[in-house]
Amino acid sequence: MFKSGFIGIVGRPNVGKSTLLNEIVGEKIAITTRKPQTTRNRIMAIKNVGNPTPGQMVFIDTPGIHNAKSLMNRAMVEAAEATIGGVDMLLLLVEARKTPHKDDLFIIESLRGSSHKVILVINKIDLVDKKLLLPLIDAFRIHYPFSEIIPISARKRFGIERLLDEIWKLLPEGPQYFSEETLTDRSERFIAAEIIREKITSRLHQEIPYVTAVVVDSFKEDAAKGLLSISATINVEKDSQKGIIIGKGGMMLKEIGTKARHDLESFFATKVFLKLFVRVAKDWTNDPKLLKEFGYLEKP
Repeated sequence: MFKSGFIGIVGRPNVGKSTLLNEIVGEKIAITTRKPQTTRNRIMAIKNVGNPTPGQMVFIDTPGIHNAKSLMNRAMVEAAEATIGGVDMLLLLVEARKTPHKDDLFIIESLRGSSHKVILVINKIDLVDKKLLLPLIDAFRIHYPFSEIIPISARKRFGIERLLDEIWKLLPEGPQYFSEETLTDRSERFIAAEIIREKITSRLHQEIPYVTAVVVDSFKEDAAKGLLSISATINVEKDSQKGIIIGKGGMMLKEIGTKARHDLESFFATKVFLKLFVRVAKDWTNDPKLLKEFGYLEKP
């Protein structure tokens, strides 16, 4: 017998979906920052299970569901909503707080009538008084018949093994969708671009958190030299934003490149030569042609 299935991770922005995905598979597949709406694409990560029964859990991280205004943000929400209909079960991730957030309840309403098994995952329990958890669990139970409700701290790995056990119990019999060596459906170019964007967002989270799009122009590996050469363009909407990213004497761009190269070398397990350029693509977050070019209007 082999068990397998697709598990969608949904929730409002900044509740820890990408952190949970990374902790589950043990690798940094999805970027994480302190800013909401960091995740822009559906990202798939595969966890293989060997004992006692072989199986494969295919997790799909999604952009946060929110009130979208720009064309890019609407595309993000559509990608998340499309995931709900194409998986075997859902993890609805929420934050530990006194009462359910209104946006959590909005997402729950969108699940009504669905035949999916839904596990409610209450994240960040390390940041609140534990006395709040039972009343919060009771408050959520009123709104939806969840298959299970599991408190966790994704960042501290508390509760993740229990969560995986519950997912395994609900996982149906199915085929092996990916080889055991496959970690994600995303290309190496995509991972490289996301790592660079993470460093920009983390360093300039107050100045330009949402207006950068990174495109990898060249990705060449020289096995003989043990060197990976990456050339990438950072796209922004205004000349002033370009100046912020480059910084005085090019120092900000150098700092971003140094931090990105460190993570790239860790992920790809090889030396990396990274070259970065900055380009102004005016109003790209509302330009369908540029959104498609940058990979944000792809079909899920």
